Amino acid sequence: MTGTKSTVLPRPRAASQPRLLRQLFRQPLPVLDELNSTVGPVCGLGFGPFRFAIVGDPSAIRELLSQPSDRFRWNHKFNVLGFVVGKRSMLVSDGADHKRRRTSVQAGFSRRRLDGWVPMIVNRTDSAIDKLIESTQPGDTVDLYPFGRTLIIDIVVRALFGDRLSAQTAEIEAGFGRAQDYLAGSLFQQLPHRVPYTARSRVRADRRGLDAIIDRQIAESRRHPLTESRDVLDDLVQSGELSDAEIRDQVVTLIGAGYDTTAAALAWILWRVTLHDGLWKRIRDEADLVIGEPTHLSADESNILPRLELANRSMRETLRLHPTASLAPREAATDLIVGGYLIRRGTLILWSPYLAGRDATAWRDPLAFDPDRFADLSESERAVADAAWVPFGRGPRACIGFALAQMELTLIIARMAQRLDLSPTSTEVPQPFGLIANRPTGGVPMHVSPR
Repeated sequence: MTGTKSTVLPRPRAASQPRLLRQLFRQPLPVLDELNSTVGPVCGLGFGPFRFAIVGDPSAIRELLSQPSDRFRWNHKFNVLGFVVGKRSMLVSDGADHKRRRTSVQAGFSRRRLDGWVPMIVNRTDSAIDKLIESTQPGDTVDLYPFGRTLIIDIVVRALFGDRLSAQTAEIEAGFGRAQDYLAGSLFQQLPHRVPYTARSRVRADRRGLDAIIDRQIAESRRHPLTESRDVLDDLVQSGELSDAEIRDQVVTLIGAGYDTTAAALAWILWRVTLHDGLWKRIRDEADLVIGEPTHLSADESNILPRLELANRSMRETLRLHPTASLAPREAATDLIVGGYLIRRGTLILWSPYLAGRDATAWRDPLAFDPDRFADLSESERAVADAAWVPFGRGPRACIGFALAQMELTLIIARMAQRLDLSPTSTEVPQPFGLIANRPTGGVPMHVSPR
């Protein structure tokens, strides 16, 4: 850093900081909006060992995410995810351990395997829609948030374990649902303790139950090795790179990362698409053309996804406005300069896909929902959009399941449009709720009828 010019991070008034810190770790979005409007998209917050840097400017985020990983730590004192995903998870690993664990998992998300999941995703969506239609009357009001959560966990479990654990999906969902609800609470409510009969103790018990399920599958995979792996778990076992304890934590990580965040994203998509005049029908028309008849998959599976352009743009536009993680933390392991500002070693950097997605210098009319903004971009416009659209992160710490999540969301919304008529119960987009994965307050109540 010698000879490099930098300025001190701008900060809100000292008197307002205790309030902002309390709110930041309960409901962060109003605080991010306030800081952005009063101080700027890059600013400091807190004092002493509790120092934070908010980074929401797209160019500063790009600079931050392009820096070498050894300049940051993820296994820091504020990381609450480790309690749920395990201390050996790649999410809370640094250095060589992270690289080894992530590389082992990455092999399970090959392009060939992702393409192979397309029919499964469509079939599971059809099965969920069939059950929904059978259990309701036309025009009934249904909260589609739990519908989406159950569908997503079904898809994720089948991707990780094939059909082996399909009968235990409900058990896995129940355990993970409590963990995700726990993580949605205030950071102050998640302080470590061993007190029995609390939410934290119940999550700990759920994790033990989930570990037992995974351990049985690891043992089964070891007893019956195959020449070609069936699923991601087989890949992890047969690679021989990870211990059983490491495999267990990576599997829990993949379920957790691919479950509640994707379900929250689907909830926001349903709200945004159905409130946008004529968009549900446009997505339906596209799906009819690409997928075929609403009751069966008639198109070439490998060609479906690229041709669902409007469904994909609707997904991208929703995640621009409603990234399920509004903040992504990493601790500075050394003094850094980001966006021209000095960030001291030990500072917890909270970079924000939420602020980047609403940045007025990157997006025309940034608060408007307009999926067509992603159509026919010039080369320069595409570069700006790519830099500012970061709901899954970027670089070696990007969300490892981002391709699966985008596939799921695009295919699910297209198939739902083909088979269901939806009418939202409100004309207003609901307020967000949740710390780790923000989701619509009140769920997704809609009038539902079969097409």
